[in-house]
Amino acid sequence: MAKRTIGKVLVTGGSGKIGRNLIPALVEAGYQVRATQFRTPIEFAGVEVVKGSVTDEAFVREAVDGMDAVCHLATQKEDREALVEVSVRGTMNLLDACRASKHLKQFLISSGDAAQGIFFYPNPVPISERLGLRAYPGYYALSKVMEDTLVEQYGIQYGVPYTILRFSWIFDEDDLLCYMTFKPPDFGGPAWRDLAKTPEQQAYFRKGKDGVGCLVHPDGRPYVRHIVGIGDVVQAFLIALGNPQALGETFNIAAPAAFSYDVLSQYISKKLGIPAVAFQFDGAYDFSIDISKACSVLGYRPAYDVFRMVDAAAAFRESGAGRTVIKYHG
Repeated sequence: MAKRTIGKVLVTGGSGKIGRNLIPALVEAGYQVRATQFRTPIEFAGVEVVKGSVTDEAFVREAVDGMDAVCHLATQKEDREALVEVSVRGTMNLLDACRASKHLKQFLISSGDAAQGIFFYPNPVPISERLGLRAYPGYYALSKVMEDTLVEQYGIQYGVPYTILRFSWIFDEDDLLCYMTFKPPDFGGPAWRDLAKTPEQQAYFRKGKDGVGCLVHPDGRPYVRHIVGIGDVVQAFLIALGNPQALGETFNIAAPAAFSYDVLSQYISKKLGIPAVAFQFDGAYDFSIDISKACSVLGYRPAYDVFRMVDAAAAFRESGAGRTVIKYHG
């Protein structure tokens, strides 16, 4: 169905984590792909690359011209100026171009569960799309709220056919091992070194010994949270693209289930042969994501639980492939 209604797809932010996985998948699926390049080169066979910034209105109009769909991935991380220029101006430029287009059939945006506060606020039940937007402190979460609001309002005000895919924290390559273990490179937070309070914990970092962290509440209960593997992120785009049931809708996209830090840390401990160490952390909340809407409406079938993510991360390291340089954590 998708290929009968949509043939040409514009991807913004194509050099990022999602883009470098989504673009080849789109090409393989038979789409004609045009990708915007800002700084980092985009080098995929069979892809038309156009160089410029989404903050440039004229460039955006030309990039959108003739496209059937837009996958908007360009974003920012904790940068006030970029929030205004990329998240607001850039998103509005794209939406205005889509509004004026005679070809555009779908505007898809990569959103994030940061727009709903995740572990910063209590969530006694799984977070669904019905929960209101509530950014946690910082510019990144606020940018997701603003992007989602702009997209939804352009759908209401002007009939722009949108789909919001709201992803949990995305893991690729060996990200999960970088996050959960002590040795560099680090990936996201909290940083285990900063949580080390006892002499035993501090000795790991003083001596450069590796271990795997287990995040626990002050009462000793392990934290629970939800993430998503890059393979399932790509799947979500492919099944939403050209799907009439996706138009005007928001979908949570996450792993099959939330994980508990004690279970994950023990699995990694056995996998890598390093000790699991509990670190106490206060001021955060457990959360899980309700993905039932994506499953029932789109046919989303997440394939990457945290155990498969760990296995894939270990295989990535064993392959000797170089880790992609990241410009931000998380």
